[in-house]
Amino acid sequence: MKIGLIGLPTVGKTSLFNLLTGSNIEVTEFSQGKVEANLGIAKIPDERIDYLAGIYDPKKKTYATIEVIDVPGLVKGSSAGKGVGNQFLDNIRKVDLLVHVLRVFENDNVIHAEGSIDPMRDIETINLELLFADLGVIENRINRIETSKKVTKENLAELDVLKKCREGLENGLLLNNIDLKDEEKELLKTFSFLSEKPMILVANLDEVQFMEKDYPSRNALIEFAETANTPLIELCIKTELEISELEPEDREIFMEELGIKESGIDLLAKTAYDHLGLISFLTAGKEEVRAWTIRKGTKAKEAAGKIHSDIEKGFIRAEVCKFEDFKEHGSMAKLKEKGLARLEGKDYVVEDGDIIEFRFNV
Repeated sequence: MKIGLIGLPTVGKTSLFNLLTGSNIEVTEFSQGKVEANLGIAKIPDERIDYLAGIYDPKKKTYATIEVIDVPGLVKGSSAGKGVGNQFLDNIRKVDLLVHVLRVFENDNVIHAEGSIDPMRDIETINLELLFADLGVIENRINRIETSKKVTKENLAELDVLKKCREGLENGLLLNNIDLKDEEKELLKTFSFLSEKPMILVANLDEVQFMEKDYPSRNALIEFAETANTPLIELCIKTELEISELEPEDREIFMEELGIKESGIDLLAKTAYDHLGLISFLTAGKEEVRAWTIRKGTKAKEAAGKIHSDIEKGFIRAEVCKFEDFKEHGSMAKLKEKGLARLEGKDYVVEDGDIIEFRFNV
């Protein structure tokens, strides 16, 4: 899974990137004219992997990961070349999910790009830049089709959908809010439109706001998120960064004092998985304990291909048990005794937390 962090300058994007990836990127670099994106990998904490590793003592344990891309802050007119311009576009065209970081914290030493704290205004600013960027791509493509000497049936079908999208964008709708049929969406897949991508909003709070659960425009932001079917996460990124540098025991104490029930990476990963319809199945043995990311509804044979194409081709059966059953009884042998480890065929729909051993013949 790839996610792209977007937002105005000085909202805390790079701090969130550092929190997620364990990096130590200088947070002032973008404001000093840096235009390259930061790239990193975030490991998704998973107590199930830790538990199984404790049982199997494997040579290697592998968590599910998220590839994180932190792009320079956008400003009004970015899509037309202002600020760092649209150099960020290519970096986030291929991400699965956009994470829009919104600044709600006050800090007189770090001036907000717009001069004041207003998350609703900032959402409109960024959404308009995504909209204008997509509109430019659509108009170029429409022009190419209409001026082409040879136009196929596929081109005409594409043209109809593009015009429908252009009309929606001109009326202020993002592509993910335009009612498109599945076959119409299929025609747009190669474009990787920005305003078509799923999005999560992250409100970046200070400690007082986090403790009091109050900040400017909070109710309006919650209402917007519900109406737009866009998840909203509230994080105190600066404090979480400081806590992440502590020893594990101290970390737990400080998180409890501040009322932080889940770390930022935990919360963001769970929200992203749910929003994108993703789950993890597990494999366990002496060589490796590992989490594998798949889409909800994936069948056993296809899940086997996630590990290796040869396993999918030679698929025979999948031996499946539930993690909770394994944790309760402590071993695969006991699960088999109780009939809680089952042999499933290729059409078995894999569920989150399934521990699977694939039987195959190459």
